[in-house]
Amino acid sequence: VLIIACPCALGLATPIAIMVGTGRGALAGVLIKNAEALEIMEKVDTLVVDKTGTLTEGKPKLVAVQVEAGFTEDEILRIAASLERASEHPLAEAIVKGAQEKGIDPVKANDFQSVTGKGVTGQVDGHAVAAGNGKLLESLSIRVGALSQQADKQRAEGQTVMLIAVDGKAAGLIGVADPIKDSTAEAIRDLHAEGIRIVMITGDSHVTAKAVAGKLGIDQVHAEVLPEHKAELIKQLQAEGRIVAMAG
Repeated sequence: VLIIACPCALGLATPIAIMVGTGRGALAGVLIKNAEALEIMEKVDTLVVDKTGTLTEGKPKLVAVQVEAGFTEDEILRIAASLERASEHPLAEAIVKGAQEKGIDPVKANDFQSVTGKGVTGQVDGHAVAAGNGKLLESLSIRVGALSQQADKQRAEGQTVMLIAVDGKAAGLIGVADPIKDSTAEAIRDLHAEGIRIVMITGDSHVTAKAVAGKLGIDQVHAEVLPEHKAELIKQLQAEGRIVAMAG
């Protein structure tokens, strides 16, 4: 858009430019809240992104089940699906759907509790069950043991790993993968070409986050971050003098 105006017409030219800019943004699916936001966007030098649903498709799928001695894959999957059925997390939905596709029907879980940033706990068939990350099992004084190495191996492949504990003992793990969007790599290359630094902040493990970041060429990674701490990291970047935008 080219606008030619004399200084006395500046009061007319400026709102026209803003109106056209916001209109073109709307056509591209971008809602611009106000004129100030439009002006600041031109100065952005750092983009903070979440992982799940932003860089990835947001449609995780069950890809692996590993068990400790004394348990079968079907048992662990049934226990996990029964517990996760009460959760609204996308990973929980993937586990429940994966179990059902294998002909495993979840049962009702009792005393369900969701621990933000860690996982879920409850009772399934009279057994105390926990499903989540290492921090959850650590908080319950449960040793992961040999499962730790297998978990890291799957995380290095980009999987999100849910550790399963039954009656105070590690019983197995479940691997869930969320494919990277086809458009993500190109979008990041375009942003880098504009001189914008990409920072990923995720609640996922360090190993999984680094695996995804390595594939995409992301500049900086903060992993295992609780939801309430994400805003603090953005404030730190702003304190460093960066103009920050966030997607996710």
